[in-house]
Amino acid sequence: MSSAIILMNLGTPAQPTAPAVRSFLKEFLSDPRVVEIPRPLWLAILNGFILPFRPKRIAPAYKEIWNCSADGAAVEGSPLLYYTRRQAELLQGYLRDNGHDLVVEYAMTYGEPQLDNVIGDLRKKGCETFTVLPLYPQYSATTTAAIYDQVAQIFRKSRDIPDISLIRDYYHHPLYIKSLANSVSEHWQAQGQAEKLLLSFHGIPKANVDKGDPYYRHCTETARLLAEELQIEQEQWQVTFQSRFGKAEWLQPYTDKTLIEWGKGGVKSVDVICPAFSADCLETLEEISVENRANFINAGGSEYRYIPALNLREDHIEALAAIIEEKLFGPK
Repeated sequence: MSSAIILMNLGTPAQPTAPAVRSFLKEFLSDPRVVEIPRPLWLAILNGFILPFRPKRIAPAYKEIWNCSADGAAVEGSPLLYYTRRQAELLQGYLRDNGHDLVVEYAMTYGEPQLDNVIGDLRKKGCETFTVLPLYPQYSATTTAAIYDQVAQIFRKSRDIPDISLIRDYYHHPLYIKSLANSVSEHWQAQGQAEKLLLSFHGIPKANVDKGDPYYRHCTETARLLAEELQIEQEQWQVTFQSRFGKAEWLQPYTDKTLIEWGKGGVKSVDVICPAFSADCLETLEEISVENRANFINAGGSEYRYIPALNLREDHIEALAAIIEEKLFGPK
């Protein structure tokens, strides 16, 4: 009987076109875990005001990042899909080289490939034990919990339920922190250290945290551990939150406003890392690398450098392998 590992990320449009973006956004933004506004009101807003217009506005941004990466590596199609697929391939190779006969696949919460299809295909091949690793180091009900929901829904009417478990988070895992620190240190060795290191995490509504979501605590703990590993002082780094949507208050401070304030306040150089993203995607390659670079430079800054996501780094794959091994076999 084979055991399978399934890496999961958020998902991506199939193509950088308005129809494909609309299809993706409809599935993504229809999930009650993502938007907690009362359903009738939200669905009216989504179908009447967002889906008719937003896909046309953001499809060009997807087109700009298609086949692109932050470090010049060759990427085919959607960066998020490419990196997640390659992470699964590299993780399987690493685990097998270390004596583990495990099948590693990948799935997306929204879009393709879908989790139920991946599990179905693996069961046909004889897999009956599954470990799902959401590629979100910091847990949030808006991301990881949506995967729990999918797993429950897939087997809701099944009589023969396989042995399946999920890894909730790894925001403080030593090898994850070490991989982040290595990426920053290597960047500094190559390009020099900026005045400020900005740790930009994806935002969520503040109300979610007020209701008990641990995401903010996980983000700040990741940041603290990374700063300790880098041996930098508090005044050298800052946590911010990006990608807010709508008019409600989200976690603060906001990335874009912080960069504008720094630029106006005399900060001339900044390095930016996004520890919540396991793979580069629209939010890093366009929002961080392009939009927020312009925010900082236009406000008076001089040097702005984005440090790529962990992507296919060898130490990142080693960290994911250690997380899997500890889940399956216990601490070494």
